[in-house]
Order: sequence, then structure tokens, then C-alpha cells
Amino acid sequence: MTRPVRWGVLGYAGIARNQVIPAIVEAQNAAPFAVASRSREKLDAAVRKFGFERAYDTYEALLRDEDVEAVYIPLPNALHKEWTIKAIAAGKHVLCEKPLALTPEDCEEMIAAAEEKGVLLGEAFMYRFANRAMKLQELVKDGAIGEIRSIYASHRFVLNDSGDIRVNAALGGGSLWDVGCYPVNLIGMLLDAEPVSVRAEKLDFQGVDNALSAVLRYESGALCTLSCGFNGQCALLAEINGTKGSLILTDAFGDSDAPIVLRAGGREEKVPVPACHRYTMEVESFSDCVQNGGKLPYDVRESVRSARIIRRILKAAEESPAF
Repeated sequence: MTRPVRWGVLGYAGIARNQVIPAIVEAQNAAPFAVASRSREKLDAAVRKFGFERAYDTYEALLRDEDVEAVYIPLPNALHKEWTIKAIAAGKHVLCEKPLALTPEDCEEMIAAAEEKGVLLGEAFMYRFANRAMKLQELVKDGAIGEIRSIYASHRFVLNDSGDIRVNAALGGGSLWDVGCYPVNLIGMLLDAEPVSVRAEKLDFQGVDNALSAVLRYESGALCTLSCGFNGQCALLAEINGTKGSLILTDAFGDSDAPIVLRAGGREEKVPVPACHRYTMEVESFSDCVQNGGKLPYDVRESVRSARIIRRILKAAEESPAF
């Protein structure tokens, strides 16, 4: 049996301790090997809860550990490029939390560094590994709804903490970077193109978008709408309308067993989707690529396109009157 991939984690952020590290523990081909944090309290907590073999009080020390094979980076958005580049330079495979970076140029630089070093780089869009995303792509590819004419996708939640890094402009905060990137990624996944025009409106808070809606027009004639924010709850809804029918998804970015609703030819069908552990599937897929080569279910170059579209949306929102 192949030895599990030894993972290192830079920082003990909420997404790491609540989702990704438990997924590393659960994965059949991965092991939580090393963790780094500037907080001794967090290090002790991580070791007690997850059984890390090694703990470091600096990120640099972890990256110097030659036994660490893959690194997960859950740091604030503005730090993704710096520490991804450093991890790649140390010869580590890197799974970086979304967004990969805050500009398309930074994404390009990170990808080029990984290619030059011969290591794997992935953007942690866990929903892309889930059964629902796989089934959605299959239905669209098989022509279940014909040619896509519109997509609506939404991701939002309530955030009341003004000290949260997600509303810190200096750290790359804002609802579009944090949760709106999911609808952007979904639309890109289905259309594999960039919009020819972008319109957007936003609500500001502390210099970042607290809520935002955008309309993207594509050369194919598709009009796509996305909504995101820190000011309300939503059902992680997505609706894809085509020339022959529509697909409706609740829990679009989750991993429950909520079916995909297919409406076509005057009939409605509930397409079953088995529940899964999307974070575990993400870790297992990445670890398998580390061990055996192969490719992730998406190309990391999508990150360049997504970053470019997000920057265009933010620019369009800036050009609209602020509320």
C-alpha cells in the first residue's frame, strides 16, 4: 500500500481546523503531518485534536521540513501569493485556499513557478470535487438543456464581526472574493469563456463590498447573473437555463443529497445526487495526483480567468453609485 501523502498546514484558520484538516484525517491517502502557527496555543490545540507529528512556530520552518510533501494554505487572501511562491520554491505541492490570488498577473506568476519547479498547484474550490458539480457538468455536456442562455448563481451568509479578516480591505476582503468567487467559478466552469461586458452594483462596508450583484454578458448570447454578500442567508442556489430546458440546484456548492431538478419538454425530473464529503474528496484527489500524477478535475489556469473577471466586476461596481 502506498504511504499517505504527508501534509503541512500553514496557519490554524477556521477553514483549516473545521473542514480541511478533518478531511486530511479522513482521506485514505493523506496524513496530517506538520502544522505551523505563530500562536503556541493554536499549535498545542492542533496537535491535541489532529495528532500532527510536528509543530512549528514559523511558516518558514515548516517549509524547510523535507518530509512535508504537500502544503495547504488557508491564510488571508492577500498572503496567498507570497506563501504559495515560498512553498513552491521549497519543492512542496500546494493546495491554496480560494481565491488563488487577487490579480490575474499574480495567478500567472504562481502557476509559472509551479510548472518550473514541477509541483502541483491547486485552488481549493472543494465544490468542484463534489457529486453535484460532476453531475451538473455531465448533464450540460450531454445536452440535457440545449445551449445555455442564462445562469443565475448566489452565495451569501451573515457576517456581523467588523474585525473579521473577510471585511479587511488590506487583507483582500470583500464578499466577492470570499463567496462570490463560487458563482464566478461555476459560470466559468459551464461556459468556459470570459464575458464581453460586465455590469455590477454593490453595498460597501469598511472599504470592501458587503454585498454585490453583477450581470455578465457572453459572446454566445448568454446573460449570467450572480449575487453574493455578508448581509443575508441563501440556499446556495443556481439555475441554468438553456434552449431545451433548465437545471435548478439548491445547495449548489455543498455536498448534501439535494437532487438537481431538470425541467425539459414539459416534464420535471429530480436527478439524484448522492451526498458526499467534498473536502475529503478534494484532499484525496489532490493527494492521488501527488502520488500518481494525473490531473485535478479542473485546470488551475481557470484561476487566472476568474481573477480577471472578479477584477472587472469590482471595477464595474466602483463605477456605479455607492450606497
